[in-house]
Amino acid sequence: MRVVVQRVSQAGVYIQSQNLNAEIGKGLVILLGIKSGDKEDDAIFLADKCCNLRVFEDDNEKMNLSLKDINGEVLIISQFTLYGNAQKGNRPSFTDAAKPDEAIPLYEKFINRVKEQIGNNKVKTGIFGAMMKVKIFNDGPVTIIIDSKNN
Repeated sequence: MRVVVQRVSQAGVYIQSQNLNAEIGKGLVILLGIKSGDKEDDAIFLADKCCNLRVFEDDNEKMNLSLKDINGEVLIISQFTLYGNAQKGNRPSFTDAAKPDEAIPLYEKFINRVKEQIGNNKVKTGIFGAMMKVKIFNDGPVTIIIDSKNN
């Protein structure tokens, strides 16, 4: 499982290009990719890591505070393209990405674990499998990539 975590001042997700589905203020946008073979432990590990990741500045302007510390919000977007492989040729292959029947339960587990960590009202999502437009005001910019496995 892989996440791209972006510290944001605000963000929103639009479904069918025009309809605002969800928006957040200060917090994190988490792009979540699920690989075939991932397990619940991967979802729990990454959810906990994201909620405790110290990427927000303290009073000394050091990245020393977590999402929990700042009472921030999260926008979680499913993103199978994080497992796109473009090593050969110019058209990425997505064969490593989990199929929906495997990915959806792990996506939901990840969301629920984040909600347990920071509260239901602080977590917003896109729609799994939908075409989405994501508006991100990256703060810093700060962008971190985390894999649940070292492979």
